[in-house]
Amino acid sequence: MEFVTAADKTRLEKQLAEYHALDKVLTVRIAEARAQGDLRENADYHAAREDKSMNNSRIKDLEERLRSIQVVNQTELPTDMVFLGATVRTREEGSGRVELYKIVSSLSEEGEFEYREVTSTSPIGQALMKVRVGMTVRVDLPRGERRLTVVEIVV
Repeated sequence: MEFVTAADKTRLEKQLAEYHALDKVLTVRIAEARAQGDLRENADYHAAREDKSMNNSRIKDLEERLRSIQVVNQTELPTDMVFLGATVRTREEGSGRVELYKIVSSLSEEGEFEYREVTSTSPIGQALMKVRVGMTVRVDLPRGERRLTVVEIVV
């Protein structure tokens, strides 16, 4: 299950509606290409069928994703626990390096901020989810293990 914000869910639903609208256009395009005659050598027909197949695959993926997400009501979350939307100040054990992370859904759009955005499904995001201030977590990354202590949750 993936946690998302209400805005992320709305964005997914809008994207799904756009794919459904495109599906109708592709159906008409296939019918028009079919009317041109011989289907064995009809490049328009084959291209339209391929486009429709890819569009149907996207629709199926989005519908499955919408079934498997859970919208987080941010007003009901405890303020001392890391969750989706939280900005977290951590200190790395050993180096003492302090970093800011914001936990976002994998659907969030990127931007330039003073913190690093990590998705809730990434190794750092998974390790920090549901952790309270003062707790230390182990994060297994491709470059090796890191231990991060949650110093504070920044609002």
